[in-house]
Amino acid sequence: MLISNLYAENLKNCEWDNRKGAPCIVISKTPNTSSFSEEVVSKIIINREEIEKSGAIDVVDVLNYVDGIDVKQNGQRGQLTSLFMRGTNSNHTLVLLNGIPINDQTTTQGLHNFGQDFIQTIQQIEIYKGPSGAHFGPSAIGGAINFVTAIDYVNDFSISGYNSKNNSIDSNYTKIMDNGWHLNFKGNSSNNKNNSARYDGKEEDSAKNYQVNINAEKWISDDLKINSTVYARRTKANYDASSSDESGFAHDKMYVVQTGLNKLSENAENLLTLHYNHYNREYDESGYFDWYNSDSTVLKAERRIKPINKISYGYGIEYKYDAGSFTNSGSWSSPTVRGNVDNFGFFANTGYQLSNDTSLSLYGRGDNHKTTGLNPTYKINLTNFFGKFKIGLTQSTGLRNPSLYELYGSNGRTDSYKHVANPGANPEKSRTNELKIKYSFNDSLSFENTFYRSFIEDALLYDSSYKGGSGYTNNKSDLKQDGIESNIVFKNKEQKLSVYNTISSSKQTDGSHQLNRPDSTYGISYDVNINNSLIGPFAIYYNYKHYGKSFDYAPTVKKVDSTDIMNLSVSKKTYIGVVSLNITNLLDEQYQRPYGYSQNGRLFNLGFRLNY
Repeated sequence: MLISNLYAENLKNCEWDNRKGAPCIVISKTPNTSSFSEEVVSKIIINREEIEKSGAIDVVDVLNYVDGIDVKQNGQRGQLTSLFMRGTNSNHTLVLLNGIPINDQTTTQGLHNFGQDFIQTIQQIEIYKGPSGAHFGPSAIGGAINFVTAIDYVNDFSISGYNSKNNSIDSNYTKIMDNGWHLNFKGNSSNNKNNSARYDGKEEDSAKNYQVNINAEKWISDDLKINSTVYARRTKANYDASSSDESGFAHDKMYVVQTGLNKLSENAENLLTLHYNHYNREYDESGYFDWYNSDSTVLKAERRIKPINKISYGYGIEYKYDAGSFTNSGSWSSPTVRGNVDNFGFFANTGYQLSNDTSLSLYGRGDNHKTTGLNPTYKINLTNFFGKFKIGLTQSTGLRNPSLYELYGSNGRTDSYKHVANPGANPEKSRTNELKIKYSFNDSLSFENTFYRSFIEDALLYDSSYKGGSGYTNNKSDLKQDGIESNIVFKNKEQKLSVYNTISSSKQTDGSHQLNRPDSTYGISYDVNINNSLIGPFAIYYNYKHYGKSFDYAPTVKKVDSTDIMNLSVSKKTYIGVVSLNITNLLDEQYQRPYGYSQNGRLFNLGFRLNY
């Protein structure tokens, strides 16, 4: 799902620093890279055009069909959703907004709930597979996902749905002011109501999502650019404690303010970003309410030096402060618990062109955390071209510091359901070796294989008998992941076909299997633009994914059945706008993932997009 040739051809004259016209292509640079070291970073880009063609409503619709990623959603749209990248745990994927971490530290293990993220105001999604601690800092053991909210210069209004209970409305408007400011407004409202989240439940569950995104940027002078983003989203979904107790809801609110300065000089590019985000989550468990609030402030500064001969390098610092409070009145009837941590990171990288065919990239970062102290991460990559072969060798490390909830989430009560805090928890640390081989038959056809092996030490895992209650400790078992990712891609100006297969193993070192991680997945993605003499231009987007058997509680740990899901989208340009039909789960497969939670059957979605 890389940027298509057609999209690149349409935007070939656009520049990210185009100050007179519209810089209509998003170029997002990977943190802690320089000119030569960034060239070898593995990065999947899903752009706005591809998101619209797929008919996606939320982030889950997009990430479900990326190889090396397994998604588990506790029911219909809007429900709690976990993501497992390359077999690592759901809290081992760092989530970022424009390159700044946004994982909520008051969640149980600092994981990100992807079920709350709807797609309409997101301009681009970037996926980094494999340990990325040297680039992004703590929590990127399995990889990172970056949501980009850049300005969209195509003004449009869109409406889609299939009945009064399932619909979505979104709008985008950008104006270039006479004083040089570029102002952008994006808004969305989505309503979804389907079957019960519980597989054997009787009621209908609903999810409502609202998003607002305001972007502004301006070249203050010939060498200084300022940009700001205000992002807010609110999702409210029915919450089912069990099939016999289907009352309650989960209400998740998030607010972000982000401002950046980009200073250009003859020899360097300097970046400064100030970021603040707030989470406010509320759960109704059969009339008992739980509240979780967190605030995060980040200051990040980075400098990239322009290449000198065959060497490029860069360096920077990042300070992050997290504070949170949680009141659990449902299970524990606990008083409010508060806590805070901070982390200071410093990083540097260099890229060296050993020859025209060989490059060496080095990345390093140190993170000094309030409770775990100073912990380093690094990444080393050697890439060589042998004619049409490209071979890359990478060794990288990652770490995850304990979340606020793991450190401080203790209610001090004696009931059997209490969570016992672990303020002395150690950080999880990983080490990964990776071999990537790519063969390009010609400009249109390529084949790529990636082999990886990862070890995670001091894994913070759940212990139901920890100190007479329950908590997360480093005393359970280390984790090991092995895998092979294969991908064949054919593309030309009008179409792209991708066939992929992932074979993986994710276990604790004592041999027990990790849950909800299949041993094998494979799939097909096909995108084609057709210009028919009778009906004119239209586009077809098709994807299929086989999700192999995996271990789950059903109700004891055992292998559960595989699934085969197909989606089809057709869009047609007319003189008044773009008309689309999207069909998800084309064969209407009935399945549970995880066990006990039903997933959507076949759904039809009609859409209309008007550009103005």
